[in-house]
Amino acid sequence: MTEKEDLETRLKIAKSKLDNKNTKENKKEGIFLGNAFKLGTELVAAVAVGVIIGFILDNWFGTKPLLIILFFLLGSAAGIFNVIKAAKKMQQK
Repeated sequence: MTEKEDLETRLKIAKSKLDNKNTKENKKEGIFLGNAFKLGTELVAAVAVGVIIGFILDNWFGTKPLLIILFFLLGSAAGIFNVIKAAKKMQQK
């Protein structure tokens, strides 16, 4: 082999190693962002469902702010509980 061919071979090997490393790092970042999005969505969804239920019940019973506040607090507690539960599952994996 000539020096030129040897250099080209070394360059190809180095490029493939860099590509593999970048691919692995991008996958880790994608998994991290996906998990963060999942946890945020769990919390927001639980609070939103609680507020909507409280709003509907308030209109139905005529107790304007009481049930919205109560179900907001219940939805917040449920959201936090869901986030903790999901985080523990992620940690086990």
